[in-house]
Amino acid sequence: MSNSNLPILIAGGGIGGIAAALALTRQGFNVKVLEQAPQLGEIGAGIQLGPNAFAAFDALGVGPLARSRAVYTDEMVMHDALDEFLVGRIPTGEAFRERFGNPYAVIHRADVHRSLLEGAQASDRIEVLTATTVQRVEQDDDGVTVHDTDGRRHRGIALIGADGVKSAVRRQYVGDDARVSGHVVYRAVVERKDFPAELQWNAASIWVGPNCHLVHYPLRGGEQYNVVVTFHSREKEEWSVREGSREEVQSYFEGICPKARQLIDLPKDWKRWATADREPIGNWTFGRVTLLGDAAHPTLQYLAQGACMALEDAVTLGEALRVSGNDVAKAFALYQRSRIARTARVVLSAREMGRIFHAKGVERLVRNDLWQRRSAERFYDAMEWLYGWKVENCLAA
Repeated sequence: MSNSNLPILIAGGGIGGIAAALALTRQGFNVKVLEQAPQLGEIGAGIQLGPNAFAAFDALGVGPLARSRAVYTDEMVMHDALDEFLVGRIPTGEAFRERFGNPYAVIHRADVHRSLLEGAQASDRIEVLTATTVQRVEQDDDGVTVHDTDGRRHRGIALIGADGVKSAVRRQYVGDDARVSGHVVYRAVVERKDFPAELQWNAASIWVGPNCHLVHYPLRGGEQYNVVVTFHSREKEEWSVREGSREEVQSYFEGICPKARQLIDLPKDWKRWATADREPIGNWTFGRVTLLGDAAHPTLQYLAQGACMALEDAVTLGEALRVSGNDVAKAFALYQRSRIARTARVVLSAREMGRIFHAKGVERLVRNDLWQRRSAERFYDAMEWLYGWKVENCLAA
């Protein structure tokens, strides 16, 4: 094949990878997605979507699909998990939408992926190979060759490394170590009939406690509820996902008020994440290879922006190609310049937000005092940098 007929290769068929595929096809490229799992899909439970995510969905042509599967919250609300004190309430209704141009919502992670995948399946420019694990990458003047673990070779114009938090592409080109947080996250989905009526709020709700917090919100039209609990582990943790232990999670929440404590008694099955991020890097483009999503800037969960950042990355990459006349080298450089500072700010801010959520002693009192009298407008002002992202300003950096 001539170079013009080669696809752009994408390592990873998760949210970031499929979003990137959609963005690339909108610029006229053929795309080949290499996914290591035997079938496409997403593990996990619920995630939160800020207005920036909906701006990205619209730019990728799947806005209506994603919107149809989301639950639109009335507010974000924070309580102190020790005494039920209302720390802060942020309305996410009409005034919020007017300010940021889009809603705040919660959604099952699989429904985000499904919406993107349905958009991809409507295109004849996207090929997906499952059960394909990237082993190494070679480059030359005309393109890239990806070697997989089964000995096959895949040729393309360029490679987007969207292969997640343990990216093989990042390992080859950056080779940095993960920063294991010591924070463990347990996630589960509970049917509405089993969820306490007194907590069935249409809100993204968080209970913040010393070295821990608990989150709940509705999913799938309120028929299910997402439950997430986080604690500082007593053990030396490694970055991992595995089945959780009911006994372990219950051992970490002594002193939590009864209303919040109900949450850890609900799930029959827990999934356990030992979390990590990486230090922000100033370069994630290497010739015809660039990184995207968690492969580029893995972050802790405290800003609820991991999936949102991957969606933004995909849109920004597509826009960079558009304004660069599909010159890959120029576009990759512009994409990177537009994303480095913003994504690093998210990574660092998420770490700090985790510290604030888990404050204890006098610091806990300071946190509660700072936020309890804050108006909605002041909260909106503080969120402008994050939720004010749009396609029109994505290359501004």
